[in-house]
Amino acid sequence: MTNDLSPGEQLLGINDVELCVQTFGDPAHPAILLVDGATASMLWWETELCQRIARAGRFVIRYDNRDTGRSTSYPAGQPGYAYPDFATDALGILDALGIERAHVVCRSMSGGIGLLLGVDHPDRVESLTFVSTSTGADGLPPSSDALSAIPANPDPADPGAVVDFVVASAKACSGGSPYFDESAVRGLVERDVVRTQDLAAMLGNHYAMSFDGSARDWAAIKAPTLVVHGDLDPVCPLPHGEAVHAAVPGAELLILAGAGHDLPKPLWDVFVPALCQHTEGGRP
Repeated sequence: MTNDLSPGEQLLGINDVELCVQTFGDPAHPAILLVDGATASMLWWETELCQRIARAGRFVIRYDNRDTGRSTSYPAGQPGYAYPDFATDALGILDALGIERAHVVCRSMSGGIGLLLGVDHPDRVESLTFVSTSTGADGLPPSSDALSAIPANPDPADPGAVVDFVVASAKACSGGSPYFDESAVRGLVERDVVRTQDLAAMLGNHYAMSFDGSARDWAAIKAPTLVVHGDLDPVCPLPHGEAVHAAVPGAELLILAGAGHDLPKPLWDVFVPALCQHTEGGRP
């Protein structure tokens, strides 16, 4: 991997680990903290998307979770953390940047981080946005058979094989979206693989950690909440997003037509204005 930090990146010492954080825009503007899901580094919140949100008058923060990108990595199969630690990391980033309250945007597996923050730390959360996530309630439809197209885990010692695997996974998770851009995704994955501390840890450790202590009641969320979900999502089919919408009092639902488990660039013209409207001002 390369250890050279990109412009705007910094390594912050938080909770006895180092987390790589990058910001966009004016720190005086309302803060939006972007939290991504399993195995995903900050790069999956694309730079152009972050810049577009920042130009709309927001201070955008993205970061590498543990075992992704340039943040602290653990031996493969031995994550030295549990899921609730990810919520503590998010708070630590806000503390390090001097931010009292933030609009928190959580995608996929990190939806539970937003849940923990919203219920346990409502004083730090201005609003919540859940993207492509689920309540995990019984009775929701399983993932689509389309995910069977994902190949077996690659040899982490072969970066090219890892790139091919992640690209194939992203394509399957797009749910056949007409907006899936394989060339752009491959370029992102190639950049991501180069900057990742340990590919074996990235591929597996988030799935190996304990989720004990992370259960909360979605109805206990008080922050204004926006739920964003693609109608082609094969990982968490649309009823999962609808369940989040139904579970959080007063939540709003934005269905992205033609999107899978991702936020494809052609739909940013829908997503960004909705996010900016949702994060306009603060709670009384």
